[in-house]
Amino acid sequence: MEFDFTGTNNDESTSYDSSYKVNLDKFQGPLDLLLYLIKKNELDIYDIPIALITRQYLEYIKALKDLNLEIAGDFLVMASTLIQIKSSMLLPSRNDDNPDEEAEDPRAELIRRLVEYSRYKEAALKLNQQKLLGRELFARSTISEELISDEAPTEPLELDLFALIEAFRVILAKAPRESFHEVCAESISIAERINEILSLLQENEFIAFIDLFEKGRDKDYIVATFLAILELCKLKLIRVRQQKQYGDIWIWPAVLDDTDNCDQENIDDSLSN
Repeated sequence: MEFDFTGTNNDESTSYDSSYKVNLDKFQGPLDLLLYLIKKNELDIYDIPIALITRQYLEYIKALKDLNLEIAGDFLVMASTLIQIKSSMLLPSRNDDNPDEEAEDPRAELIRRLVEYSRYKEAALKLNQQKLLGRELFARSTISEELISDEAPTEPLELDLFALIEAFRVILAKAPRESFHEVCAESISIAERINEILSLLQENEFIAFIDLFEKGRDKDYIVATFLAILELCKLKLIRVRQQKQYGDIWIWPAVLDDTDNCDQENIDDSLSN
């Protein structure tokens, strides 16, 4: 899971360092988000409850904006598409005068795209799991699919971006509401949060994602902490995993070699760009 941190943000309404925006990885697009929501809700991809998916999709778009994530135009186009499909399904069918003629499902084209994209993703995942023999050659599997256990893997599961954002949304929903009396906002440095997380990982083999978000802290602290986690993912200093799908999230220090090594200068350079 990698993220590209570029651009600038001049919004002074936050007390954390927000001098950059976060661009979603090019492999995380609107179809990835829709597939994540379908799996999360255990829905039938061929019979998508468009009202539910549209509402949740728009909630994620709002979360991306709260995080100062650079939202690609494709995400906004998909939002418009979902709203249009939802509206079409609420309108009376044009075939009411011809009940024998089957009306076209407004979801049909979206479902076709999702099914096709899902197949490509599954094929790419299977190829990625096979041993690489050469630049474009893969070993043929020697294990029958019938012998593969359906049990959860003993190795932790790598998290994708949207699962991480889901955890962020849950934590943010529990944050204290902003008070309207005048207070002196505490400046929150993302670089400081990065160093604090790295210090915790030096003292512990792994840490729980939820433990990085102190109870009672405000929204700015929560956002700064989450951005620090994304930055550490980008720098390949941590690995974010689950023991089982939709289970608790844990953070491990990444095992670095000489080519991946990253010191304080790398962190400072990344945050200043």
